[in-house]
Amino acid sequence: MPGGEWPSTLPERGSGGTGIAEGCARRTVPRILIVDDDDEVRSVLARHLTGAGYEVLDAADGGRCLDVLRTTPVDLVILDIFMPEPDGMAVITRASRDFAHVPILAISGGGTVPQDQTLEIARRLGAARTLTKPFEREELMSAVRELLGEP
Repeated sequence: MPGGEWPSTLPERGSGGTGIAEGCARRTVPRILIVDDDDEVRSVLARHLTGAGYEVLDAADGGRCLDVLRTTPVDLVILDIFMPEPDGMAVITRASRDFAHVPILAISGGGTVPQDQTLEIARRLGAARTLTKPFEREELMSAVRELLGEP
């Protein structure tokens, strides 16, 4: 090769080299994005999920959720329905179209439409599962394991 020689070995991962392998490392811990405008809800959910060994990201509104989905690989989104623009229904519609590989667990505890109707609409728009707030820790963990394909 003009101007130099090919290296006899590729740099090892983490060696500070510029080998392709560094950008291809696979995550072994599922990453979950929690989206809720209530700080306390995000905090409690994050505590449960990190305690179970998951990596957690969070967002306080639909716009930030979509930003995170565009820039960061996630394995599951836990999404409140009623929150600042865009609301959860709009996020489900966009995420189901643009990030169809990421399952959505829609959660809700309010609104002017009865809960069962709200969550049924969320399912029709693309949410893989729904939970009505308040829910028990084990209900959450069971839904998370199911959506991540875990036993």
